[in-house]
Amino acid sequence: MIRDIMTDTRFLSRKAEPAGPEDAQAAADLLETLAAHREGCVGMAANMIGINKRIIAFACEGQYMVMYNPEIVKKSGPYETEEGCLSLPGIRKVRRWKSVKVRYRNEAFQTRFKTFTGWTAQIIQHEIDHCEGILI
Repeated sequence: MIRDIMTDTRFLSRKAEPAGPEDAQAAADLLETLAAHREGCVGMAANMIGINKRIIAFACEGQYMVMYNPEIVKKSGPYETEEGCLSLPGIRKVRRWKSVKVRYRNEAFQTRFKTFTGWTAQIIQHEIDHCEGILI
């Protein structure tokens, strides 16, 4: 189901609760909502659609990827950039990392580790910030 985009900064500032296998429908809704906004959005966290769970979805190599309970476990190459967000007006300056290694659970709820670089790494960092209640 395509859901409305959350703009309430009090809700968005809350740290997300851990996700479990029972949150598969929330992930499906997140993917549908992301696809509906593909013209202006490359990633979303569940709190952006009003679900306070630690789930993110993002564009990666031409397809969408979902992560449950993502955590950055290693990072390198800091840089400054600017980002926008569907949930917030305007563009803001942020500090990101060129490379991040992420521990997460896949859709089968298996623990995985993967290193991402460049644009994809930046998207993931933005969405994990959402899970932490960090607004750009």
